Amino acid sequence: MALNPYFLQGSSNEQSLVQSLINEQLKMYGVEVYYIPRRYITKKTVIKEVIESKFDNALPIEAYVDTYDGYEGQGTLLSKFGVQSLNDLGLIISRDRFENYITPLIKNLPNIELATRPKEGDLIYFPLGDRLFEIKFVEHEKPFYQLKKTYVYELRCELYRYEDEVLDTGVGTIDDNVQEFGYIETLTLIGSASTATATVLGIGTTGGVQQIHISNRGHDYTSAPIVAISSAPSGGVTAVGFSTLISSIIDCDGMKSSKVQGVQLINPGYGYTSIPSIVFNGGGGAGAAATVAIGDGVVGIVTLTNQGSGYSTVPTVAFSGAPGSGVTATGIAHLNSVGIVTQIGITNAGLGYTVAPTVTISSPYMENSGDYVFNEEVIGSVSGAKARVKSWNSTTNALEVSIATGEFENGELVEGQESGAKHQYRKVSEEFSKDTFAENNEIETAADSIIDFSQTNPFGMP
Repeated sequence: MALNPYFLQGSSNEQSLVQSLINEQLKMYGVEVYYIPRRYITKKTVIKEVIESKFDNALPIEAYVDTYDGYEGQGTLLSKFGVQSLNDLGLIISRDRFENYITPLIKNLPNIELATRPKEGDLIYFPLGDRLFEIKFVEHEKPFYQLKKTYVYELRCELYRYEDEVLDTGVGTIDDNVQEFGYIETLTLIGSASTATATVLGIGTTGGVQQIHISNRGHDYTSAPIVAISSAPSGGVTAVGFSTLISSIIDCDGMKSSKVQGVQLINPGYGYTSIPSIVFNGGGGAGAAATVAIGDGVVGIVTLTNQGSGYSTVPTVAFSGAPGSGVTATGIAHLNSVGIVTQIGITNAGLGYTVAPTVTISSPYMENSGDYVFNEEVIGSVSGAKARVKSWNSTTNALEVSIATGEFENGELVEGQESGAKHQYRKVSEEFSKDTFAENNEIETAADSIIDFSQTNPFGMP
């Protein structure tokens, strides 16, 4: 039988009625998701390969979950990459709602390839599982139309796999999905610069330890041994020092080992009437020995009054000269990983001081300043290496970055392109982001204890 002649097939009024009914159904039985359009930042000019893309807009829209029994796809499975979730999601959204709400908001954005309909490669944030899905296929034209029109888009989505994209929508529940994803490097930088200062808390009145000379460096130390200096006579103060190691020295037998490099005084003490003995304890090695010299008027304890900050190299330490024919004291500063002076070691306590000398510490490189912001691009001033900021800790001066291209060079400035922050790079430690489900090393270790892999020919005789 022919179509009912009393209904106009394809009239705008009837199409609007059907569209309104569908919109109402989606609002009643759907779930609010976020549509996140992909912006194509950089492409290859020949094959149009996307090099860099960005997600920085999240627009709420209602959608109907087309899969009634949960996620589709292969589900959770164990692969060579660990435990992976390969869930698929089917969603239905209103054509009218997308074209009249989403399209006007994104069509004028830069680097948007298609705004008139949902496109493959865009993301959907699904709040019920706090998950991001990537649109793999959009069914926007079905051959069977109702009243000569289609009213919905059917989206086939897969669980989003983070690669090199920048996700910064401004919606915290969305952005934290990729906060710890991808390959992450931790750059230890030098903080804002300030010059360290120190003072000498008096000088030895008599018989202070002037200098310690290593007569035997020993061998095979795994850590710096404890320096034990014999006690000063009654009424005196026992000298205090610490040892430093030098690594990878090749012995006569061709073996590498760590040896005692020297002894630095923290306090030369005073009151010694004879040469004190010195012994090295612990450290895992043996054989180290040293000789000691004493003298009057030696430099006493050096106390830091300001640890400073922003040092990328060890600053010089200068003591004011000893009067007359005395010996000027010398010392060396010790830095921690964030460029702060932690201690002043005395390499020579000097001789002949009648008043406490002044201590001068050289100034650091003073250009370090500013705080980095999330997701901004940072560039090495010398290497040209680029990365995206994951987090910045101004207390520890640890900068976590991802999507790194190139290798940062030690001592160069890492400059934030948005914040203008500049800090010197000191060292880098690299680690993959932790996945509690991908404990492949543990699985392999456990498997090795169960299965015998020593048999290279399983078909031969045991």
